[in-house]
Amino acid sequence: MDPAVITLCVLAVAAFLFVTELIPLAVTAMAACTALGILGVLPSKQVYAGLSNSTVVLFGGMFVIGAAMFKTGLAEAIGIAVVKKAGTNQVPLMAAIMLVTIVLSSVSSNTGTVACLMPVIIGICQAAKISPSKELMPLAIAANVGGTITMIGTPPNVIVTGALSAAGLPTFGFFEFAYIGIPLSIIILVYTLFIGRHFIPDKQAGEMDEEAVKAAAEEAGASGDSAPKSKTKMWISGIILLGVVACMALGLKNLPLHTAAVTGAILCVITGCLKEKEAYAGIDWVTIFLFAGMLSVATAMEKTGAGKMIADAVVSMMGDNPNPYVLTAVLFLISNVLTQFMSNTASAALLAPIGISIAQSIGADPKPVLMALGIAASMAFATPMATPPNTLVLGPGGFSFNDYVKVGVPMCLISLVACVIIIPIFWPF
Repeated sequence: MDPAVITLCVLAVAAFLFVTELIPLAVTAMAACTALGILGVLPSKQVYAGLSNSTVVLFGGMFVIGAAMFKTGLAEAIGIAVVKKAGTNQVPLMAAIMLVTIVLSSVSSNTGTVACLMPVIIGICQAAKISPSKELMPLAIAANVGGTITMIGTPPNVIVTGALSAAGLPTFGFFEFAYIGIPLSIIILVYTLFIGRHFIPDKQAGEMDEEAVKAAAEEAGASGDSAPKSKTKMWISGIILLGVVACMALGLKNLPLHTAAVTGAILCVITGCLKEKEAYAGIDWVTIFLFAGMLSVATAMEKTGAGKMIADAVVSMMGDNPNPYVLTAVLFLISNVLTQFMSNTASAALLAPIGISIAQSIGADPKPVLMALGIAASMAFATPMATPPNTLVLGPGGFSFNDYVKVGVPMCLISLVACVIIIPIFWPF
């Protein structure tokens, strides 16, 4: 059988398993690249080559640094301080919640940020006699959009960067995502404060799934004990984070992104901000293995011509000389719809190599197309199962499925328009 056909068959099975989640996402990704090796599509050296990718190392290091922020209590302390200073008026409180969540989610786990801040927000709302639902939905929205600002803010950003690397194309820089992430965050923030908040239902607080919140916080690295936190370690973890970010921003020749991240992770352990086992626990291994597995699948799609076959089929449906703006908008919509019902990491991993092939088939630069796909995968506002932050606020906010649709769909459309306008400015076709 033709290697391209074999690759497409493996991809189709992986897509089905990603959507249904019959087996864990990471297992699906690793099984896909393993199958390609067994079937002779990929040589043995390339089957698991994704695990040695520098982006995987970068992601792992930043996971540890983010875990240190939660473990020392730094992230929670920053969030609480900002939120409490905002007062008890609904709109200023909403603005403070969204701003601090956007900032924290750009450099750490958005799920962990929501898990740590949610109990505090509920307490403030109850004391101020404000419906918690009015503040919890913006919390989830801000967590989702905030991750788009940096490469490590959300897994789709890492996925599209890795896909470009696997294809031998120029990749995105660490802060390059901020060109679209910051404007998008501002747009969503302003829209929510002035228009979107009117669509958020005013409901009595439901039961908070304390076990789920605790699990999410612990997964991000937050300490589960109530013992007083060391302010010294808070400062140390904050300085390490700032130092790593500064090194990345300076683009030092002898200190590439992944080296800076690993150095920061090592310092977090050496200084006692994290114990060794806590550092390992803070790494999102699901994302790591999913990324590595799909990287090999992307390589197979490129080398066998499977990606080109899909691209040619899509382009032919759109007629001769399709407009790259229209094509980007269509791919944005596909990615965005998928991410409402499946993992945003999985949807990005599935579509990234296809997006590269489509862009190349029409003679366009793949970078703006990949940026649109990655951002679309993070704009998961319209369903409660789209992202963990959405799910976490579901019970405490007393929300229904339709509540997410009413609030989220307009934001998804706004994101589409914003991306189609802004992305080509910084990454021309």
